[in-house]
Amino acid sequence: MLTFVGVLLALFLGALDQTIVATALPRIVRDLSGLDRYAWVATAYLLTSTVLIPIYGKLADMYNRKALVIWSIGLFLAGSFLCGLAGEFGPLPVLGDAMNQLIVFRGLQGFGNSGIFSLAFIVISDLFPPAERGRYQGFLGGTFGIANVLGPLVGGLLTDYGGAFIPGVAGWRWVFYVNAPFAVLALWFITTRMPPLHPKNPGEHRLSWLSAALLVLAVVPLILALEIDKTVDPWGGPVTLSLLAAALAASAAFIVHSRFDKNPVLDLSLFANRVFSLSVGASFFFGAAFLGTIIFLPLFMVNVLGVSATNTGLSIMPLSLGLFAGSFTAGQLVARVGHYRIILLAGGFVLLAGIVLLSLLSVHTTYLAAVLIMLTCGIGMGPSMALYTLAIQNAVDVRRIGQATSAGVFFRQIGSTAGLALLGTVLAAAMAASFARNLPAEPAGARLTTAAASPGRLMSEDGSRAAASAIRRSYDEIYALVARVVNSGDKEALARLLANPSVGESLRAELGNRRSEIGDQAADEFLASVKADLHRAANAAVNRLAAAIRLSFAQSIARLYFWVIFFELAAIALTFFIPELPLRKTLGRSEPDRNPGAGNHA
Repeated sequence: MLTFVGVLLALFLGALDQTIVATALPRIVRDLSGLDRYAWVATAYLLTSTVLIPIYGKLADMYNRKALVIWSIGLFLAGSFLCGLAGEFGPLPVLGDAMNQLIVFRGLQGFGNSGIFSLAFIVISDLFPPAERGRYQGFLGGTFGIANVLGPLVGGLLTDYGGAFIPGVAGWRWVFYVNAPFAVLALWFITTRMPPLHPKNPGEHRLSWLSAALLVLAVVPLILALEIDKTVDPWGGPVTLSLLAAALAASAAFIVHSRFDKNPVLDLSLFANRVFSLSVGASFFFGAAFLGTIIFLPLFMVNVLGVSATNTGLSIMPLSLGLFAGSFTAGQLVARVGHYRIILLAGGFVLLAGIVLLSLLSVHTTYLAAVLIMLTCGIGMGPSMALYTLAIQNAVDVRRIGQATSAGVFFRQIGSTAGLALLGTVLAAAMAASFARNLPAEPAGARLTTAAASPGRLMSEDGSRAAASAIRRSYDEIYALVARVVNSGDKEALARLLANPSVGESLRAELGNRRSEIGDQAADEFLASVKADLHRAANAAVNRLAAAIRLSFAQSIARLYFWVIFFELAAIALTFFIPELPLRKTLGRSEPDRNPGAGNHA
């Protein structure tokens, strides 16, 4: 059991790091003067943490799994410390400035994290037989989900307040240093409590370096194509198409080579097993639905419901709690009843109901309603976080359980990346259409769209504040023109005012009849009245803008979740056809793949 605690800590560490850094990244690039390389910090980590997952799975079928876990955690810990130290010693040979150092060290973290992710589920398969494994994998799934939701909250707190820990150490550096206690504790549990966990018949496996190289050549351009800014390099642009073509060519080479290689990184004969092939397919689409649901919820909470940026992490805690409850309950149920497909389907339909409700979000949605919807989504996500892995491990030869398990994690990760890329494009298009439709049509609003407030700009707090300032300045300029007319009879100013549709009819009439010979007191009273009227008009225009922004966000996010529905429908459809196999009650030795072809759908 203490070994299991160590595995949970390691998984929590890796999953937390996926999201904790995102909150701190704006402050990091500002301090390190690296805005031009902002995206590469996340991309380097995503590349290394994804591409090595199948390779770690293959290694787990060959070598001592305890040693691999220790190596992965140690590598991750070293990368974390180096990220925290980025730039502290100035430019370094080869690595260059602080931002380049951070990108390289973030990639090193990813190398460790990919091992943690794949090995956590593999180690559990060594400790508990499938009939009991569900209750423990439920904890793994819940831990993963909670870490994904807590990451932004912890990242924000450390970035804002971490600088008080040690004077002179920026708060964002603690986003990396905070990994140390979890990593050290996990290492202690694993080194002192975990048995060696040697794989079954390790002599049968060898690592094909050519197979590994072809896999890397396939995955790297694919992730780059999905991650690059589509406003700069659109889907149909030469850069994106070239990367996708390179990924397709390398994938084809990998598949052809794997058919003839005795020791490929991923044995393609696994796909002949219907439990495996359908489960990894369902995991792919579930990954897209899972991360798509989580990532975009804060946009609604902040921009529509008005939750402060600092409290965003707390606001989506109901999803985290629901996810843990759903994952834990599913694990206990499958251990009791011995059936996983019906539980996966039940969770899938609950998640589908939650996503349908998300697609109906509007400016009239209350905070309580949003909380209940998030709770529903979390409960629905829970079973899928662990039971697809359980189904795969129960169906394959234990000699290839490392490859099979890591493949499930790998395809879920790829699905998450692809889903986010597609949903990002959907959101950008929906935002552009919504803002064009909803922004005020008056001159102040039209001027706003061309100057201070493109849809992308209005998505930020600074951008919306700048837009409101632009509106107020436009009304201040009207007042300045009125003062010139009243005080000096300026005909040019009068002509500009009469041509401005923002000037009301009553003010036009007064300006047209007014003479500059009026007394100073009357002029002052008139200007004071005009100033008060324009101030009220400016406030009304700002309120219209705020309402338009809220409406545009609500419509765009609801539209996005409409498309998430289809990801989850695909996951449910594939899950429906997963054969139901009795859960093994022993760890087994070298059983052949179970249900390699046709299967029981009962």
